[in-house]
Amino acid sequence: MSFEAWLVFALFWAVFVTTPGPNAVNCIQNGMALGFSRALWGVLGILTQAVLFLSLSAAGVTALIAASPMGFMVAKYLGAGFLIFTGVRGWVIARRPPAMEKAPAGSVYTRAFLIATINPKSVAGYLAAFSQFVQPDVPIWNQMAVIMPTALILTTLSYCTYTGLGVVIGRAALGAVFNVGFRRFMALCFVVYGILLGSSAMPQRG
Repeated sequence: MSFEAWLVFALFWAVFVTTPGPNAVNCIQNGMALGFSRALWGVLGILTQAVLFLSLSAAGVTALIAASPMGFMVAKYLGAGFLIFTGVRGWVIARRPPAMEKAPAGSVYTRAFLIATINPKSVAGYLAAFSQFVQPDVPIWNQMAVIMPTALILTTLSYCTYTGLGVVIGRAALGAVFNVGFRRFMALCFVVYGILLGSSAMPQRG
């Protein structure tokens, strides 16, 4: 993966994991209720889900490339469409208050893992991301050696920050994180990424 390709991926992933959602709310609430150290178990739960989904996405994309190069291209366009849809939906619902759903029963780690796993953004978002950034003519696990550490580091930084917001600011953090302007800016980023990635979806073979 070239430096330019890595930078594009890193910027995309930063937007992906920074956009407020159930994981962010859970981290803020954990920080408010438990303090930073204990709340880090929730971040670990999110990272466990991230490792699982990154691995499954890589395996799925690898199988798709091997089975049907045309199918891979279709997946790329569908992924770009999902990113645009996510951005448009985020813009539309930016004024709605964040959903404070009841967390599943269990430990802080288990709750965080379950919330991250059942989050629709996670399931579709990982596949959309991989269908855009994986190069079919380069061994997938060579690319994963760059993609996975980048994704996990950015994910850790994002949700540790949300946890810290819960500790330092408390309930006011929820209002700050979910303000309309910020949410619409992040939504616009998804739309722009979807358009740019979709318009350059054909891979360049070396």
